[in-house]
Amino acid sequence: MRGPSGRIARFRRRLHPGRNPLTRFGDRVEAALLVLVFAGALLALPFAAAFGSETYASQTARAEQERTTRHPATAVSLVAAPSQSYSTDGAGAPADQSTVQAAWFDARGARHTGDVLADAGSPAGTHVPVWLDQRGELTNEPLSPSTSVADGIFAAILLWVAITGALAAVYGAGRFVVSRLHSAAWDRAWAEARHDSRF
Repeated sequence: MRGPSGRIARFRRRLHPGRNPLTRFGDRVEAALLVLVFAGALLALPFAAAFGSETYASQTARAEQERTTRHPATAVSLVAAPSQSYSTDGAGAPADQSTVQAAWFDARGARHTGDVLADAGSPAGTHVPVWLDQRGELTNEPLSPSTSVADGIFAAILLWVAITGALAAVYGAGRFVVSRLHSAAWDRAWAEARHDSRF
């Protein structure tokens, strides 16, 4: 039997050999391992969902804390931005932005200077939006709600893939061992058949 229906039938026989007299002990071990993989993958779903929910809650709390300790401000570039960005740390800036020296004032009116990202080729005096921490130093933009959701989903998927991958590895190792045992049994059977044929 060929086609999808044939593959489904072979898969069902592998998953449940039944009482077929030709079924070997190794076939039943392989079927048990396959059932373990599917059962483990299903049982891992609620654990992965709970882990994703915890990650989402943690990231949401972090985002709320960042929103209360960070605020937007405007920096003014002190020099013209190069037309191309160059990186010294291997990370680099976006292709359409360059790092320039800029100045800004914190909530207390104190002046700060530092490197910010400005549009490539922009002149000195360009206003650049930045985020500041409670000390008036540059920091990253607070986490957004969508980022928290994405982190939770990614964490859940990652845990589920890790568990199912480990189970699949166990199945693969077990199938390899069973295959070697079957091959050894065939070799012994052929050796005995050749020995018997000499008499």
